[in-house]
Amino acid sequence: MAAHGMARHIRIAADIGGTFTDIAYLDEDGTLATGKLLSTPANYADAVTHGITRLMGDLGLPLADVAEVLHGCTIATNAILEHKGAATALITTKGFRDVLELQRIRVPRLYDPLFVRPKPLVPRRLRFEVDERVDAKGEVVRPLDEADLGRAVAAIEATDVEAVAVCLLHSYANPAHERAIGEVLRRELPGRFVSLSVDVLPQMREYERTSTTVINAYLGPVVKTYLEAMIEQLADAGVRGRLMVMQSSGGILDAGAVLDKPAHIVECGPAAGVIGAAHMGDQAGYGNLITFDMGGTTAKASIVEDGELSTSEEYDVGDAMSASSPLIKGGGYALRLPVIDISEVGAGGGSIVWLDKAGSIKVGPQSAGAMPGPVCYGLGGEDPTMTDANVVLGFLNPTALTGGTVPIDADKARAAVADRIAAPLGRDLMETAYGIHTVANAAMMRAIKAVTTYRGRDPRDFTLFAFGGSGGVHAAALARELMIRRIVVPPAAGVFSALGLIFANLELNQSRAFLELTHEMSTDEAEAIYGELADEIAARLGHERTSIQFQRLADMRYAGQAFELIVPLPDGPLDAAAIEELGRRFEAEHERRYGHAFHGEYPLEIVNLRLVGTVEPEGARSLARVRATARAAPESRRHVYFGPEAGAMETPVMPRAGLSEQPRRGPAIIEEYEGTV
Repeated sequence: MAAHGMARHIRIAADIGGTFTDIAYLDEDGTLATGKLLSTPANYADAVTHGITRLMGDLGLPLADVAEVLHGCTIATNAILEHKGAATALITTKGFRDVLELQRIRVPRLYDPLFVRPKPLVPRRLRFEVDERVDAKGEVVRPLDEADLGRAVAAIEATDVEAVAVCLLHSYANPAHERAIGEVLRRELPGRFVSLSVDVLPQMREYERTSTTVINAYLGPVVKTYLEAMIEQLADAGVRGRLMVMQSSGGILDAGAVLDKPAHIVECGPAAGVIGAAHMGDQAGYGNLITFDMGGTTAKASIVEDGELSTSEEYDVGDAMSASSPLIKGGGYALRLPVIDISEVGAGGGSIVWLDKAGSIKVGPQSAGAMPGPVCYGLGGEDPTMTDANVVLGFLNPTALTGGTVPIDADKARAAVADRIAAPLGRDLMETAYGIHTVANAAMMRAIKAVTTYRGRDPRDFTLFAFGGSGGVHAAALARELMIRRIVVPPAAGVFSALGLIFANLELNQSRAFLELTHEMSTDEAEAIYGELADEIAARLGHERTSIQFQRLADMRYAGQAFELIVPLPDGPLDAAAIEELGRRFEAEHERRYGHAFHGEYPLEIVNLRLVGTVEPEGARSLARVRATARAAPESRRHVYFGPEAGAMETPVMPRAGLSEQPRRGPAIIEEYEGTV
C-alpha cells in the first residue's frame, strides 16, 4: 500500500442494503480492502459510520484524509415500497385531479383479473385543482386564478402535509403558471418541500410527469433528513470529505445537488453494481453481460451490451417487480427519469418463505432484513428465509458467513424450514428446501427475462455476472435454465455494489421537450436548447463547461407512435447530414429492439432533446494506473481484482441436455477481505 504518512485523496464507498452494509476502499497500488456488517434500520447512518471508522482504523489511515464518501442506499426505494414517505399534496389544473388514479389503461399481468393497483401516493383529499389553462404550444388559454390558488394553499396549510407537488397541464411548454404557484407556496408555506414538474420533468405525458413529480415530493423530506443526518454523523466521526450519492442513471452527484431532486436516487444502490460489472467485464474481455445481483432483500438483473450500459426513461417502482420493460408496466408508480435498465424482484437472501392459502410455497417480498434477520443468524428471527433454505441445502457455510463475522446456526435453520414449511406440506426437509430454492429461482428468472427476452435479446449470447451476498448461490441454476454457458463470480462478490461506486463518474442527465418532425425541425433551435442544457449541467455539477464531456441524445419515434427510443446524436455540428444519420440510428435500434423497422414509410419525430454531462472524478488516473499494474504484475497484488488473471472465477455451465453430467454442488464465491469489519 502507499505510505500511510502521506495525505491523499481517499475515496471510500458505502452501500446500504436491506440486510448488510458494505464498505470498500481501493488503494492507489491496487490493494482492495472491504468490510461487511449488518445494516442498522433504526438509523442506517450508524452502520456506514461504524464501517468506515473500523476499516480505516484497520488500515491505519486517518479519517481526516477521506476526501469523498461514495454512497449508495435504498432509503428512497424503501420509502415507496413501505409507503413511508412524506405526507404530500398535489396542485394541478382544474379537471385533472384524478390523473394519478386513471394512469394508463394497462395492467402488468394480462391474466390476473384480481389485480389491484397500488393506492396513489397522494390521497384524493390532498389533491387540489386550480383554474388555469395553457395549450400544447405554450399559449395561455386561461390565466391562473389567484383566488383558486389561495384557497388551495389555505387548505394545504391546515393539514399536516410536509411536501407539495405541482403539475399543471402543458407546463413544459410554458412554465409561468407553475413558477408563480411555486413562489406562493414557498412564501406562504415555509419549511414545506415544494416540487415543480418543470424542474423535475419538463416533458409531455401528463400521468408520467405528474407521477414523477409526486414521487419527488414524496421522497423530498425523507431523503433530506437522511442525507443531512449522514453528513453530520460522518463529520462527528472525523470525516470531513463531501458525501457523493449514486443516481439511478449510474452517475454520482454531491449530496447537496440531490436534495431537491431525490427521485433521481430511487434505484441508486442497484445501479452501482452494474457500473462495477461493466468495468470488470471490460478488463476481463466480456463485452456482453447479464448482471445478477442478489442481496438480502431483492434480486436485480441488468445487461451490459458491447460494453455499454442499458438505460431507460420509463420505470415502474412499488410493484412486486420494479422494471422498465414496456411489456410489464402498470403495476406500480411511473418514474420517468433516466435509470439504468434494471429489473428487480423481492427475492433476496432475507426474503421470508411462507405458504399461501392453497398451500403453495411463496418467497418474499417481505424480508427479515438485518433485524431480526434469517433464523440461522440467531438474532431472534422465527420466519424461515431463503438463506435458511440454502443453509439446509448446504449451499452456504453452515458455520459462519462474511469471513466469520456472522455466525450461522444450521440447526435453527433446519428446524424453522421443517416446522413452518415442510411439516404443513407433509414433505421431506431437503425436498422442501430445494422447492424453496426453485421457487425463488423462478421469480429471479422473471427479472433476467425482463432485461433480455423482453428486450429482444437472447440470454445465450451473454455471460452471467453474479454478485451480491447470494448471487453465486443461485447463478448456476439460473444459467442452466437459460442455457447460459459461462458464469463470472468476481472476488469480493458480496460487496460488489460498493466497489461499483468507486468507478462511477460525476454525471448529470438533463432533458427538454422538443416535439418536431426531423425533416421540419429547426437545427438552430435544437442547438440553442442543447446550449441551455449544457449551462444547467455545468451549474449543478459546479464545473466549467470545458471540463465536462457532453453526449447529445434525442428521444425519437415514428410519427403516430406512443413511445420513444433514446438515440445518440453523431458528433459534430447538428446539420442535415447529422439528422439523416440520426434517423438511421433510430431505425437500427428500432429493428434491434422490436425486430422490425418501417424504413421510409413514416416520418420520424423527435419528442425530447437530452444532454448527459460527465466528469471523471479525482483519482480516475490512479484507477487507470491500478488497471495497468494489475495486468502487468497480478501476482504482486493480493487484492487486485481486475480481470480473470486476478482470480475472478469462471464456471462453465453445460446446456440442459448435459445436466446429468454436472456436479451437484453449490458454486463457490471467492472472497478476499482485508480488515474485515
